[in-house]
Amino acid sequence: MQKVESGLFVSVDYTGTLDSGEVFDSSEGRQPLEVQMGAGSVIPGFETALMGMSLNETKTVTLAPEEAYGHRDENRMHDFPKSEIPEGMTPEVGQTLMLSTPQGQQIPAKVDSIDDQKVVFDLNHPLAGQNLTFALTVVGISETASQQHAGCSNAQCGSCDCGGEGCG
Repeated sequence: MQKVESGLFVSVDYTGTLDSGEVFDSSEGRQPLEVQMGAGSVIPGFETALMGMSLNETKTVTLAPEEAYGHRDENRMHDFPKSEIPEGMTPEVGQTLMLSTPQGQQIPAKVDSIDDQKVVFDLNHPLAGQNLTFALTVVGISETASQQHAGCSNAQCGSCDCGGEGCG
């Protein structure tokens, strides 16, 4: 029986939950997530959990922050003068906005606070500092990609290089 190993393409159905039981991401209702093992396109603990699994095997794993999106880092809180906020944009506390890096990469930033002079953005990943539990089922193992990736869509998770296709 073929097992998941580095270099293979693995299709996985998954549901990710927080300690509270809240579902933060799931493949339910869409195509399974396809992961090229060893490519680093998903959080480290997700890939480690898949390693050695067999086709149709199911398991549940809980990842500590070190295995997922890391711990919250207060150095990732950034002040921006209100004068730098584009005209017509009215940020609100709690709102997530997309900021552009000098290289043109889009990154999500949550508005933490606003005063007369500045807006403070939290650039930590939304799931930083949290334990993540994944229910995993391997539904495909192949030597070649079975899905055509047109791009990633789930900006919240940020799990793949281009912004995240799933939280895996």
